[in-house]
Amino acid sequence: MGKATGFLEYAREENPFREESLRLRDYQELHTPLSADARRAQAARCMNCGVPFCQSDYGCPLHNLIPEWNELLYLGREREALRRLMMTAPFPEFTGRVCPALCEKACNLAEEGVTNRDNELYLIETGFREGWIAPRPPLRRTGKRAAVVGSGPAGLAAADLLNRRGHRVTVLERADRPGGLLQYGIPNMKLPKEIVERRIRLMEAEGIEFRTNTAADAEIRKEFDAVLLCGGARKPRTLPAENADAEGVLFAVDYLTEATKALQRGTEPACGAAGRRVIVVGGGDTGNDCVGTALRQGCESVLQLEMMPAPPERRGAGNPWPEWPRILRTDYGQMEARRVQGQDPRIYETTVREIRTDGAGRIRAVGTVRLTRDGDGKMVPVPGSGQELPCDLLLVAAGFVGCEEETLRAFGCAADARGRLMPPDGSHALGDGLFSAGDMRTGQSLVVRALADGRAAAEEADAFLRGGSEADP
Repeated sequence: MGKATGFLEYAREENPFREESLRLRDYQELHTPLSADARRAQAARCMNCGVPFCQSDYGCPLHNLIPEWNELLYLGREREALRRLMMTAPFPEFTGRVCPALCEKACNLAEEGVTNRDNELYLIETGFREGWIAPRPPLRRTGKRAAVVGSGPAGLAAADLLNRRGHRVTVLERADRPGGLLQYGIPNMKLPKEIVERRIRLMEAEGIEFRTNTAADAEIRKEFDAVLLCGGARKPRTLPAENADAEGVLFAVDYLTEATKALQRGTEPACGAAGRRVIVVGGGDTGNDCVGTALRQGCESVLQLEMMPAPPERRGAGNPWPEWPRILRTDYGQMEARRVQGQDPRIYETTVREIRTDGAGRIRAVGTVRLTRDGDGKMVPVPGSGQELPCDLLLVAAGFVGCEEETLRAFGCAADARGRLMPPDGSHALGDGLFSAGDMRTGQSLVVRALADGRAAAEEADAFLRGGSEADP
């Protein structure tokens, strides 16, 4: 243990947000880092508990050795701390920015948990700045070739591990740039795209090949000894409303993708929110990202509809520590909307029942209805609660229902009842050197879970390539 009384001497302090009036003018990072001394003080709060739930299944899907690298950081041995972190974390620059930090809520300090996410971000960015991060190609190659289809978190994690095991790895990405949702699903202010590009360039220097604008099918199995499908759960949940295909109705990821591409091009987005009355359907992280993006694009107004009731402000009796606390949270987009509009954009227990259009087939308003729970716990409409809300841009951020049929057909695979490409035995092996990983296998989840699943699939693929069992690495 580094400092036995650190958690008593230092209060929890996160990287602060940039002031709202400034950050709303650009797409730069949301936070500013603390000083090195302040960061070491935060690491000193880690107690190296007898039972560190932070690195358990409750806390970290990657099982990062959190107390160990926190102690080294507190002692000023930053390079050693970074080495310890990277034993289990393939891309701390991603998780240090976008992970919800399950580990911090599983910390024995409970709601005042150690700032592990900010600490790991400090370590990896210090490593890049000091030149400690350099290409590490494998010393020997096995002669085996593996293809990874999809370059999101799971695909990159799988490619990274297989390459380190000595296999020749090619990543196939149908978009024009690698990164998957890291590139086009997460806004620049949460994850700057130069950070994604920096990692891609490093992986290329380590021997990984990226083929963009490339759609893969079963034919690639003739070229590679193993194929890992990491295409994500990209099939969006649609709105069960008439005129859902009207002009001005977009899926959230399509909207966020175009916003990022426009930023990269230095042009106005083709489907921007400037001057429009925006309604976002969905109260999750993606919905919040749509709120923040619409505000930066200069929308006239923005509302966020959530069909479920507002969560409680404190843990319920059925949600004990160290489980993730299912409580009310206000994220950056909602904070910014409060500043601009003077009120929280969220409207709970409400959904869109009807999309109303003008004579040209463009959305002009939505008909909403309030919801309540019936005797079976289902959300049902409240009679007489209909309301019309003016709307020029409707963004559907209602989640995803599984992997796309196009990918399933291309590889002759069948999804389960939940739209997942998960083998019945729960492994990653689909047979004959074909594997699945990430959201495609598990359903929509967190970046950190996709990273962990990609690494697990790569372990199975590595065993297969070396002549072992597909399902037992």
